[in-house]
Amino acid sequence: MTETLKDILTHTEAGVLTITLNRVDKKNSITAAMYAAMADALEAASGDSAVRAVVIQGHETIFSAGNDIGDFLKKPPSTPDSPVFRFLRGISTFPKPVIASVCGPAVGIGTTLLLHCDLVYAGDNAAFSMPFVNLGLCPEAASSLLVPQRMGYARAAEALLLGEPLTPETALETGLINRIVPPLEANALAQRQAHKLAAKPLASLIETKRLMKKGNAAAVAERITEESVSFGRMLSEPAAPPASRGERQVTDVAQAGAGGVVGISPDDDGHHRRDRAGFVTEQLQKIGGDASFMAAPRAQRRLIAIDHEVAHPA
Repeated sequence: MTETLKDILTHTEAGVLTITLNRVDKKNSITAAMYAAMADALEAASGDSAVRAVVIQGHETIFSAGNDIGDFLKKPPSTPDSPVFRFLRGISTFPKPVIASVCGPAVGIGTTLLLHCDLVYAGDNAAFSMPFVNLGLCPEAASSLLVPQRMGYARAAEALLLGEPLTPETALETGLINRIVPPLEANALAQRQAHKLAAKPLASLIETKRLMKKGNAAAVAERITEESVSFGRMLSEPAAPPASRGERQVTDVAQAGAGGVVGISPDDDGHHRRDRAGFVTEQLQKIGGDASFMAAPRAQRRLIAIDHEVAHPA
């Protein structure tokens, strides 16, 4: 079995395709190969009349820590056919119902992909975060369009400008998810709902979804393209240093999880610049054994400890 097949599991039963993020040791951070596998699975399912609904799930302790930045930098998405863009086009235009089961941290793309799902069920341990600004980047997956539409501008500003994580309760209130359940029940609930959908007339499902999405489809496609251009440019250019040594951004950045991180390291002039996939990755490895680090207030204490360690090295 190849690493990609280990990291992305697919299984079809009774009309339901289940895609499982299975890189738990790396917090389900997503590589280019994983994006390609998911894009291929969605493309095949789109034209397969035997597949009537899709479930995307992770582990009961972690949904996804976002992009694997190390892999992202080795294989930057440079063309519209890059795996991440293929996946975003695939999930945003998928004609059949998509259900997500989310437990534990859902960071970056782990949250924004949910905007393209039709039903989302979350464990009560879920934590949703879009810390793009904290990483010196910009939103992706049309989240700059869909989050304000879904949550209202004020809530969207907190989520996207401040990068503040959302609790399951807030995610439910703002319409990001449909229901909160115990973590061990989330995947089973998603499967039950998917099988309910699979028992309905496929043509009716497809047409109803098309009509619901029609008003936004062109705008979503345009925004995904625009964000992708900006994201790629910002990923490759140096970010501005913090305003002062005391205003270290590692505490915010650490919320991104093991998969999407930007470290901060001093250069020869004593200023600080972001060293992508650097220092913070090492720091996060120290807390990587506990997937609940995203959950406040425990996360706040841990992040303060990380900040203290940076500011006062041994």
